[in-house]
Amino acid sequence: MAYNPRAADVAALAKGFEAVVCIQGLGFVGSAMAVAVAEATNDEGQSRYLVVGVERDLPIGRLRAESMMRGDLPFASEDDRLTSGLRAALNRGNLITTCDDGVYQYADVAIVDVNLDLDFDNSPVTADLMHFTRAVQTLADVMPEGSLLLVETTVPPGTTTELVLPIVREALRRRGLDDHAIAVAHSYERVMPGLRHLESIVDYWRVYAGVDDRSSEMCRAFLETVINTDQFPLARLATPTASETAKVLENSFRAVTIALMDEWGRFGERLGIDMFEVIDAIRMRPTHANMREPGLGVGGYCLTKDPLFPQVSMNTFFRDQNVDFPMTDLALVVNRQMPRTTMRVLEDVLEGELQGRKILILGASYRPDVGDTRHSPSETLAHLLVQLGAHVTVHDPLATHWELPEADIVAELPEARHFDAVVLAVAHSAYVGLDLRIWLGDGRIWVVDANHVLTGKQRAQINELPDVRLFSIGRGYE
Repeated sequence: MAYNPRAADVAALAKGFEAVVCIQGLGFVGSAMAVAVAEATNDEGQSRYLVVGVERDLPIGRLRAESMMRGDLPFASEDDRLTSGLRAALNRGNLITTCDDGVYQYADVAIVDVNLDLDFDNSPVTADLMHFTRAVQTLADVMPEGSLLLVETTVPPGTTTELVLPIVREALRRRGLDDHAIAVAHSYERVMPGLRHLESIVDYWRVYAGVDDRSSEMCRAFLETVINTDQFPLARLATPTASETAKVLENSFRAVTIALMDEWGRFGERLGIDMFEVIDAIRMRPTHANMREPGLGVGGYCLTKDPLFPQVSMNTFFRDQNVDFPMTDLALVVNRQMPRTTMRVLEDVLEGELQGRKILILGASYRPDVGDTRHSPSETLAHLLVQLGAHVTVHDPLATHWELPEADIVAELPEARHFDAVVLAVAHSAYVGLDLRIWLGDGRIWVVDANHVLTGKQRAQINELPDVRLFSIGRGYE
């Protein structure tokens, strides 16, 4: 089918399926969720759902929808399962994308996967609810009686009951329908872009909660058709607010423990201790298996903002100034400052002079094997170095977007001999498999492993080269 099917096309196509599932928003979460839902089958192995991915009728939205209809994800991905899943769904004819909001009138299930961003320019930080509110309103105005509106977006606790539900019920009253004609639930994603992007949806645990028992049961029944719940059971919580809190708490926990490791990494460097060896020894204890590591910093869309949502929740929905989050707030400050640790290392190894030095940063994204540069610590580091007069080049095999025009981003790996220092910032597969003896050659250069990128073999390769020196965050001079 040609790009941008209309509502009438959905009506015709839906006759061959149990239900129509609309995915509102086709970013990193929504596009993968669309593929996951399209893979759901019944006991006879037949596709259960017609999946309709819906984007806003804006240039970026049309680009995403067009890309998926061609069989290409709207972002760089190393997950072959996700890419092949998209193309298989298109070949089966049970996944289409569009910018026509009219398709929501046929949605048995509509999943909200739109961004809810924070306005960091305000003090205190506030949530930009306008786009999210409009998205929910669009659904509430046309979704049919008996359908399920499922919020998957990470939101401030209280959003589903204090914002989404009133919008839905007011729209239902205007339409002359019962307040409970549309079920409403929240179930947050735990998507991990990278090599196992799709797996992080279908083969991973889920938390959910509805605004009432019927909504919870409808949500459970739907999720059980998409997720491998035999191995990864669902966890039902008492309220959507509890489900929303679970998401922001688990990300706040990670943010706080990452901040803790920044100071311990510097301690290990000073004493000449390999902190990764120490951490691996501690991880043998089951209660500490998920201990974090020193590194370049925290990036991405979640850990940089989700820990702020509880305070936004108190200020926006519950108007209580007596609850604050000093430990969480401090962790975010530490995490934002972490790239400065690597900057100071570069100052030290380059004898205090960064002016005019040529520095290559390997990795622009915020995590391995993805092209997402949102809130990337590499970008923060590059900005700091440029401010100090360094000439910075950034290489990334996947990233296509970069917010710092003063630092060039290149797709082809430059020759190391042209630089004074190389910073390994992201453990992309392309770097983990790099033969450093060949690439570094006989150049006089400093290598700074800022994010535990190098393997033991690669560190040994560097140490064999007479004019190459190595410093690793969390290890020190090697």
